[in-house]
Amino acid sequence: MARSIAPDHAEKRRAILRKAAAFFAENGFDRSSMSQLATACGVSKALIYHYYDSKDALLFDIVHSYLAALRDVIQGVDQSGPDKQENLRAIVHAILSAYRDSDAEHQVQTEAMKSLPAAQREKLAELQRDMVRTVSEALRAVTPEYYRSHPEKLRPVAMTLFGMLNWFYMWHRPGKGITRGEYADLVTDLVLRGVTGLEQDRSDRAGKAG
Repeated sequence: MARSIAPDHAEKRRAILRKAAAFFAENGFDRSSMSQLATACGVSKALIYHYYDSKDALLFDIVHSYLAALRDVIQGVDQSGPDKQENLRAIVHAILSAYRDSDAEHQVQTEAMKSLPAAQREKLAELQRDMVRTVSEALRAVTPEYYRSHPEKLRPVAMTLFGMLNWFYMWHRPGKGITRGEYADLVTDLVLRGVTGLEQDRSDRAGKAG
């Protein structure tokens, strides 16, 4: 007879994921043991092994759950509005909002993903590619003519946008300086003015050549 799943199984699993992410972020994945993690979580090591048969399995679930949720947030932003710049702005705000309570998961993903086997890294990389594709399409919609002429620049611009957002947790201190929303607007404006500026430069050069 199959073993029944406790009603609070999913809730306990989520709690372990959150606490493990915070512990790995603070102490480093490679330097952390399951025994240390169990102590930090206030549970037995046996309970953690009930959910995860290895530290790698736990790490994969932390990063996969985080990236899948972030991918869903990004893909769920309405892009049907006529103002393509505001559509992009909505995505940037959504990303930074999703990062708000996930600094530990974000740090673990950035620093420890390389510790996973290649097959698992590829699954996580596909989630990242999904996000880059969505952001790239939002960027393309803002200045389609520019990216039609310079398709090779679309991904670098998308990755630059992510780069400006991904390190926000490293320097931002809540209640000090710029707010999360203000930074989302700043990043959006930098990207929009940079890309539209490139488009204007291209038009100006074409006009002079004519």
